[in-house]
Amino acid sequence: MKNLAILGATGSIGGSTLEIVRNNPEKLRVRVLTGGKKWPQLAKQALEFKPDLVVIADKNAYGDLKKALAGSSIRVEAGNEAVIAAVNLEPLDAVVAAIVGAAGLQPVMAAVEKGLQICLANKETLVVGGSLVMQAIKKAGVNLLPVDSEHSAIFQCLQNSPENSLSKIIITASGGPFRTFSREQMLAVTPEQALKHPNWDMGGKITIDSATLMNKGLEVIEAHWLFDVDYDNIEIIVHPQSIIHSLVEFSDGSVIAQLGWPDMRLPIQYALSWPQRWAPPLPALDLARVASMTFEQPDMSRFACLAYAIEAGRAGGIMPCVLNAANEVAVAAFLKRQIGFIEIPALIRKTMDSFKNQPAASISQLLEIDVQAREKASAMLTNGMN
Repeated sequence: MKNLAILGATGSIGGSTLEIVRNNPEKLRVRVLTGGKKWPQLAKQALEFKPDLVVIADKNAYGDLKKALAGSSIRVEAGNEAVIAAVNLEPLDAVVAAIVGAAGLQPVMAAVEKGLQICLANKETLVVGGSLVMQAIKKAGVNLLPVDSEHSAIFQCLQNSPENSLSKIIITASGGPFRTFSREQMLAVTPEQALKHPNWDMGGKITIDSATLMNKGLEVIEAHWLFDVDYDNIEIIVHPQSIIHSLVEFSDGSVIAQLGWPDMRLPIQYALSWPQRWAPPLPALDLARVASMTFEQPDMSRFACLAYAIEAGRAGGIMPCVLNAANEVAVAAFLKRQIGFIEIPALIRKTMDSFKNQPAASISQLLEIDVQAREKASAMLTNGMN
């Protein structure tokens, strides 16, 4: 029995994780659930799975959540500090890190220090704090298992491969809903259009990142840290059907790929079951039904977010942190209709250009840079993009 803390339980990854738990009650036990603002959903999850502790990050929702769980033995806490401290509960074996954005960094670091297995769905943890997080992982000797479908695919392809045999990682991208749009068409893109991903069912922020291809840029940075691969050896290929989740090329020219339906339940389950494989959480892949698979190069001139993310990753230091903070501000502004779709990369570019790069020295330094970058991006919004 593996005892779990699910951080970000009310998001799409959290919901899919609970479905895996529901299907494997003899293997998995939920001890901790955390959520951001959606207290009714968190309360419903808690009443079904009966964890020892439930934490809502929004302190204003504490009273409602506490009332909803009255009469149960479930402990209720609130606030970001309580989310971070939640990983100290006993007993815990693994943490599913599914909090969206830079807010997931500190809880993951706390879980690493606690010596817990990390099932990482929060790519921003490695984007913002890559070198420091990986140092802590190695020092603590904990297993870091990727949940992102692309990184899970790479991880699976690398199982039992000889040391130093990896030549190149090939990360696939769906291309998002605007893959064939001209720049002129992108000028008129609405949040409603951007939130309709052609293949995946994801939360709002991640769906917008997929539409801009920022998501793919963040995945490149994450892959760099997860698999210790140089940026020159990471390639992106657009694969609109989202059946091949990523590929690995070896030193002899052989290429191995992992295929599956575009559904997060499989990579989540593999992170929880590794090194074993459990009964399938979804129907088997039917290649005849897929019928065809196509591939094309990404257009970085139309999708500048991808180019900026790779640039920030190569620069290293604090620049990925700045990029991520600016992107989070830009995506939120787009969803609120404060800026247009093509202004998302423009705001990121301006924010990156306002910082002089420096080494990433500590988590506290990066958290401060995160705040500064958000403030600068927000000020640019207030004062106008021009």
